[in-house]
Amino acid sequence: MIKVMITLNINGKELKAKAGQTILSIARENRIDIPTLCHDERVKPYGSCGLCVVEVEGSKNLLRSCSIEAQDGMCIKTDTPKIYNSRKLTLEMILSDHTGDCRPPCLKACPAQTDCQGYVGLIANGQYREAVALLKERIPLPASIGLVCPHPCEDACRRQLVEESVSIAALKAFVGYQDLNSDTTFMPEQKPASGKKTAVVGAGPAGLTAAYFLAREGHQVTVYEAMPQAGGMLRYGIPRYRLPKELLDQEIEIIRKLGVEFIYNSRIGQDINLESLINDYDAVFLGIGAWESSRIGCTGEDSQGVIGGIEFLRDVALNRPVALGQRVAVIGGGNTAMDAARTAVRLGGQQVMVLYRRTRAEMPAQDIEIREAEEEGVIFKFLVAPEEIINDDGRVAAIRMHKMELGEPDSSGRRRPMPAGEEEIIPLDTIVAAIGQQVNPAGFESLKLSRWGTIDAGSNSFMTSIEGVFAGGDGVSGPGIAIEAIAQGRAAAEAMIKYLQGESGEAVPGFLAEKEVS
Repeated sequence: MIKVMITLNINGKELKAKAGQTILSIARENRIDIPTLCHDERVKPYGSCGLCVVEVEGSKNLLRSCSIEAQDGMCIKTDTPKIYNSRKLTLEMILSDHTGDCRPPCLKACPAQTDCQGYVGLIANGQYREAVALLKERIPLPASIGLVCPHPCEDACRRQLVEESVSIAALKAFVGYQDLNSDTTFMPEQKPASGKKTAVVGAGPAGLTAAYFLAREGHQVTVYEAMPQAGGMLRYGIPRYRLPKELLDQEIEIIRKLGVEFIYNSRIGQDINLESLINDYDAVFLGIGAWESSRIGCTGEDSQGVIGGIEFLRDVALNRPVALGQRVAVIGGGNTAMDAARTAVRLGGQQVMVLYRRTRAEMPAQDIEIREAEEEGVIFKFLVAPEEIINDDGRVAAIRMHKMELGEPDSSGRRRPMPAGEEEIIPLDTIVAAIGQQVNPAGFESLKLSRWGTIDAGSNSFMTSIEGVFAGGDGVSGPGIAIEAIAQGRAAAEAMIKYLQGESGEAVPGFLAEKEVS
């Protein structure tokens, strides 16, 4: 088939083109720039942004070059005052109805607001160092967090509408690991010394993050930690098989190289008091975490052999002897319960089971954690709730469970478990209660506390009831995921930096307009 050729003139230049081509495609082939925001040559134009307009001799109106087919003998201009004014007005109209920069769903879902698209794109280009630099504008521990984060960013990723979510967390861990094992580990820029002294209480995710950003600003930072090493729940609440502690140590060492001093085995209320920190430092950050397991709330829970999930994982991390026996039950359905169950298997438990009052579909634990627990031999018993812990001479012997059925949804949106009228008795040697965590406010009595026993701090200022004392992380919000504590640590550090400069630390939350996109 012979294609008909036409001749036309664009900006005084005679051009040859195939009949049926649009003015825009001919201009592009000849490197003549016509701006457009919406054109994609793979689809037919059913609408237009209106920026690609051109003047055609003989036409009173400007024409949209993306949809108009060129005709033989056409004389076209692409840059005249009339065109310029039209494009300017069109752009102003577009912006008047545009709420701001488009935010991808992965970034919106990340509590720390990390630029997921940015560092994933850099990794794809092999720009690992640039990716780490971008990550460390938000997160000081990318390798560790990449391994343990339940990645809400991936739950929001729209790629799953096509196949499956981008593996954002794994890519974060990968590039963090690559950096730590390179010859020149990335070190962030640090401002000159400010002469200001700051104290951070707690070396968990929130405290480490606050220390990192305060040190980058040039402030002197001293971290007081109650445990023998830094890391908080990353070290003492997450098992080694999920997060190698050597990796965590490498990332903490980078924070230390910024000049941050760590003082271990120093507990507020016992080894040091809050008032002395307030007197000795220009600003104080409290990242005390939620280190106590919630009680089961049934008869016999004070029996020997009943241990909290957090206390159990902490004892294992500290290499303390833990006598489990052969039959172990973990009560709960979250990631801590999965960690406790899989750790019990590794410690030699012959029969390890998870007891949960709802069904698997309602379990808050990550699906991969549940599946891997099943692969390791953990038994799951659903729709059961503890009624009584039966002991023999003060030691756990069995647990009496109510069988449950699901009723109407509760405030969490999940169906409420209701007693079905039957019971089951399970012989046991040890019970691990992993049903929640609480804050221990001992040593912080001078601060205003919330009705839940957490530290009361401003949602935007992070300031407590005492001026110059800030707080964030699980000690304020209650137990959450590490990335949430990191987000609060960074935001609190920003508020502290403003405070140390004599400014108001009150952060103004950004405006966000959301629209459903298919």
